[in-house]
This record gives sequence, C-alpha cells and structure tokens, in this order.
Amino acid sequence: MGDRVRVGLAGVGIIAQTHLEVLAALPVSLEFTVDPNLAEPPVFRGTTPSHYRDLADALTAHQPDLVVIATPTETHADLVAQALRMSPARVLAEKPLVHDPSSLDRLRSMNDADDLRGRLFTAHHFAFSPEVGWAEEVIDKHPEWGPVTQITSAFYDPYILRGDQAFASYVSSWMDSGVNQLSMLARFVDLLAITSGGQTDGGSSAWYTFSYRCRGVVGTARLRTSWLTGSSSKKTVLTFGQAGVEVWIDHTAMTGFASRDDVLLAVYGNDGRTPRKVAHYRPLYESLLSDQPDPVLGFDVAETVVRLQHAVPPA
Repeated sequence: MGDRVRVGLAGVGIIAQTHLEVLAALPVSLEFTVDPNLAEPPVFRGTTPSHYRDLADALTAHQPDLVVIATPTETHADLVAQALRMSPARVLAEKPLVHDPSSLDRLRSMNDADDLRGRLFTAHHFAFSPEVGWAEEVIDKHPEWGPVTQITSAFYDPYILRGDQAFASYVSSWMDSGVNQLSMLARFVDLLAITSGGQTDGGSSAWYTFSYRCRGVVGTARLRTSWLTGSSSKKTVLTFGQAGVEVWIDHTAMTGFASRDDVLLAVYGNDGRTPRKVAHYRPLYESLLSDQPDPVLGFDVAETVVRLQHAVPPA
C-alpha cells in the first residue's frame, strides 16, 4: 500500500470516530471525508481534510489508496460499487457488508475488472479482538485437543431502554450482534448452515444454532443475542469434546482461559489501557494495510456471514 496511505472516509458518525482514532496513529493521510449531514469535516491530526456531500465528487477530485465506508448499512452496496468503479483503491466497509442477500448478489455481479475479492474488505472487528487472537494462538499450539465439537456464544447489550431508537439504529439484536458472532467464529471453524432458531421478544432477542466443520468433524454452534439486560456482556465457549478441554473467551473484559476439569491450562489477561474498539480496529487496520490482508476481512467470509445471518431455519 506504500509508505503513506491516502485515505478517504465516507460517513462521519459514531463508529467513524474509532476509525479516525486508529488511523491517526498509522502512516496515513486523510485526504477527504464524505457526509451529506455534516457541514464541516472532523479535525484529523490538527488539520481538516477536504469535505464533500457526495462520494462521487470526492473520488473525482482525489486518488485515494483506501476508501472507508462507515455509513448506514443500507447504503453500503451503492457506495462500495461506486468506490470500486471510480478508483483503484481498496475499500473497507463497516460490518455487515450489506443489509440483505439481494444487495450481496448485486456486488457479486460486478465485472472481474472491479476485482471484488482483491479490493473489497469488511470490518469484522471482533475477529481481531485480543482475546480472540489469544484463543486462536493457544488452540494452534495444542493440536492434540482435536476439533472444536461445540460452541456456545452469548452477546448481550443493554439496548432495550432505547426503545424504538435501538431498532432504528440496529434493526434487531440478531442483526446487530449476529455478524460479530459469526465473523468471530470464522477464526476457528468453517461455518456451514443454519439448523434451527429464530428471533423472539419482538426482535430484542434471538437464539440460533449453526452447523460447522472443524478438522473434519461437524459440530454445532449455539448463538444467543439479547437486549434484555442491565449491562453489556459477551462471552464465547469453545468445547473440545475429545480432549475434555474448554476455552472460555470474555469479549467484554477481553480476557480468557482454557481448562480441563479442575486443571487451568492457559490464561489471558488485559492491562485495561486500550479501549475495546481501538483494541479491535488497530490490528484490523494493520492487516488491511499489509500486502496480504487477513482472509476474515475478505469477500468470501462476508458473503458467508450475510447469507447465514439472513437464512431461514429448516422446518
């Protein structure tokens, strides 16, 4: 990507603040921002970039190396296609990549010249969280544990008090958290298909099960999401049934441990100095700006996640 990466940012809302904080510590220049609802651009390293209401105008005036799409999900497909066709830049879209499978099909139909798989990436940031990275490393060090035979993951956010605003912003607990769970699990297993489940409590909660393959063995992942809680809590347990080992991952505390019966096998702690989202996005950007971005950022994983998240369980 070169020594100094030229970045364009479309969408300057809440999540964009994390992008800007992480980008400010990297060898990049912020060439422009785009947001029709913002009159002035944000300050970036003491200066303000050029600002536009329309991405096409920005791409006509600039030649970025990277375009970041941090707009509402329903706008992603159009903006991604525009960025791929009007520039040679890599494109990073916030998760989820698109809001429905038909939008995914629109992107798949783009010409080979647009290099969808070589240039389009999705910010599956939970897959880059430090506790997930630790779990992946400790599992790789212990092949004798065998395959992951069962997964249980529960993501809770205290959004029920926001009422209609929560649904307007996040659609439902499953649409908000399911993408994080599925993309994170892609670190450990090959996701196959939805097997059961559905949304409850008017969309405030969900329970789904999925099949996956790990080291030649098919297992079951049980995923729970809910806004009916007093505080945020996100945990995942990977079970290695053949070895009697469990790996517990606490995504809220960014900690973890592995155990077998009464024996503690490995632990991971956190010094608490780095905000959670910065701890996610910093390694994400380091991978994105490298010669070989992590496959979890790529189109194939994004496609799998979108299709699974919108799949209807079998009768």
